[in-house]
Amino acid sequence: MDLAIVILNWNGKNWLEKFLPNVIAHSENTSIYVIDNSSTDDSVRFLEQNFPHIKIVHNKENHGFAGGYNEGLKEISHEFYCLLNSDVEVTENWLTPIQNIFASDSQIAAVQPKILDFNKKNSFEFAGAAGGFLDNLGYPYCRGRIFENIEQDHGQYNDEVEIFWASGCCFFIRSKDFWAQNGFDERFFAHQEEIDLCWRLKNSGKKIFYTGKSTVYHVGGGTLNKQSPQKTFLNMRNNLSMILKNMPLINGILLVLFRMILDGFAGIYFGYKNGLSHFWAVIRAHFSFYGQIPQTLKLRQKNQITDFYEAKWLVFKNFL
Repeated sequence: MDLAIVILNWNGKNWLEKFLPNVIAHSENTSIYVIDNSSTDDSVRFLEQNFPHIKIVHNKENHGFAGGYNEGLKEISHEFYCLLNSDVEVTENWLTPIQNIFASDSQIAAVQPKILDFNKKNSFEFAGAAGGFLDNLGYPYCRGRIFENIEQDHGQYNDEVEIFWASGCCFFIRSKDFWAQNGFDERFFAHQEEIDLCWRLKNSGKKIFYTGKSTVYHVGGGTLNKQSPQKTFLNMRNNLSMILKNMPLINGILLVLFRMILDGFAGIYFGYKNGLSHFWAVIRAHFSFYGQIPQTLKLRQKNQITDFYEAKWLVFKNFL
């Protein structure tokens, strides 16, 4: 398998020090790259001194998750990419099931493993869990995690199934499919850019898969923790842009209008629970979304699938 494991780094020396040796130990005969997103700590010097065999790609500025990978991957030529967060612990033989999935069907563009919580290793982790879907209001969720409700791992998701989106924390993709979609939407900066990419892949006839035969452990919150107003802003804005870009146009417009009403209630809830900065983050997200609308419409593909969701009204279960 002509695979490049690619870790995006921004001021993450501590994560590299903790987890990179583990990745190296369990990824024999695999090329490993670190894309440095213009770090201001001594990450690069640490890599050069302790891991001289690791290839480093230097971005001239911090482009965020989406732009950082887009820029850095231009310098990396392999058939497959594994986009791996720096705060992920991998396990023995984690790559073999992924390779087998890709070999089984050339239409499979992206794959994710089972993602468990590094700090609670018998529980699924927030970012991806056992494979992602959207409900019929466009809210993302995962098998093993719906909003803040986290399941313990009892082997219930040890299957290999088609999913709607794969988590960016450990995201395997064919390089030709990545570039056929022009990579991530850099306007997203971070959060839900992988869902948007998977949706575009699905619209173009590709498949996204999950395998429970490969396991990784994710710390999570290494860049923005769950309580960050900026995370609220990015998730709200990016989700609306993603819906308008990837759904059939009339359906997308109607859903966005309804979602904006729900976002208003969510903003009040977030403001009450987490502080006024989160309420303001929702308002900022909407105005930023308005500014993106012209470009979002230009980025729409010719084909949009209509069966993008599983028939669940999760928002009412979890917010009302």
